[in-house]
Amino acid sequence: MLVDSHAHLEMPQFDADREAALERARAAGVGMILAIGSGTGPGSLDCAIKIAEQHDWIRATVGIHPHEAKLANENDFAELENLAKDPKVIAWGEIGLDYFYDHSPRPVQEQVFIRQMEMARAAKLPIIIHCRPSENSEDAWNECLRQIRQHWAGSGLGGVLHCFTGSLEHMRAALDMGFMISFAGNVTFPKAQNIREAAKEVPLERMLIETDSPFLAPVPHRGKRNEPAFVKEVARQIGELRGMTMEDVARQTTANFREFFVCA
Repeated sequence: MLVDSHAHLEMPQFDADREAALERARAAGVGMILAIGSGTGPGSLDCAIKIAEQHDWIRATVGIHPHEAKLANENDFAELENLAKDPKVIAWGEIGLDYFYDHSPRPVQEQVFIRQMEMARAAKLPIIIHCRPSENSEDAWNECLRQIRQHWAGSGLGGVLHCFTGSLEHMRAALDMGFMISFAGNVTFPKAQNIREAAKEVPLERMLIETDSPFLAPVPHRGKRNEPAFVKEVARQIGELRGMTMEDVARQTTANFREFFVCA
């Protein structure tokens, strides 16, 4: 059994065949999906819950992505506070910093990130982190980890660094603060040696795998729309890196997910 720990099932790329894609995931051995509820920001904050309510094997998150941070207002935060009480919601995210696209001003991203960490702490939910630095820089990583250390680490709730692309030092800092490290389809990309190095080094019991669907389709599907069934290719690559079978990687990462999120 596999778990896709991060998929954007609400995206329009799935509108034509969402249910068929979920059936393919089941056929591929995916036993659970964490549907990410950031959507397109305010106005769609319940998007993952709506999908999870239709499937007993799908869980949901809520949160405002750093891209849409500039759109957030007090009504949106109040809505998030209410949505976080839904029994399908097991985490808050994805939240964090994106200095690559800068769709929202950096100070606004940081304010909304801190606000959501405070709300997640009150809701007793772990956080799902998005962190993307500007080109050839570690700026977002340094600031993101600093904010987590200052505003979150003491909560004891931990979280997930989703679609990890950082350095071994970033990984170790996050592990020290109780985080899981999640790897996506880009671990299969030819130029992603830094991601593969991290995938070899992270303690196996602290690892998750994901697709980040519909983005980052792994080899051999690169260039196509990604979907949860393809998480098997991430497990296969991790297995090759660590001298394990794909089945063993699937078994361990599924156990990790269930234990971390306390999912039946």
